[in-house]
Amino acid sequence: MTQHEGGALPPFEQIVADHGALISRIAMSYEADPALREDLTQQIFLAIWQALPSFRADSSLRTFIARIAQNRSISFVARQVRLPPVAELNEGLEADEPDPEQKAMEASDRRVLLDATRKLPLPQRQVIVLVLEGFDYGEIAQMLDIAPNALALRLSRAKAALKAIMEQAR
Repeated sequence: MTQHEGGALPPFEQIVADHGALISRIAMSYEADPALREDLTQQIFLAIWQALPSFRADSSLRTFIARIAQNRSISFVARQVRLPPVAELNEGLEADEPDPEQKAMEASDRRVLLDATRKLPLPQRQVIVLVLEGFDYGEIAQMLDIAPNALALRLSRAKAALKAIMEQAR
């Protein structure tokens, strides 16, 4: 069995339980249509299942899974010919129960951010999604197979583009 940070990899069911939310958020950032997003998510899980035997633990399992999810999402989007419709952002997101006005403002902000992120070119979208998922710059550079200074430049451009798109949307 493949080794993982001092031991064998956990069962696939445990990997799904531990990393399913991460995979869902990555899929959501690439595909707005719920049915297509479900297809993408299943493709990601299948790709992870197939890739697990090659996991060598030179990075964390979370980084390994996120890289597979990113790569599969890019391939999936590249095959899509049409523009995806805008999804409801409340789907699958849990939040504390703020007052209705606060909830509406937060949902609107998330919708604007998600819509703006989807409009970014894929290389910029990748870095924004991974930063929002909490990966550090070293992990992101490793996942995307780019130099740290190239990552910094791409992230700077992505932030500027995201800001411009969001300002335009308001």
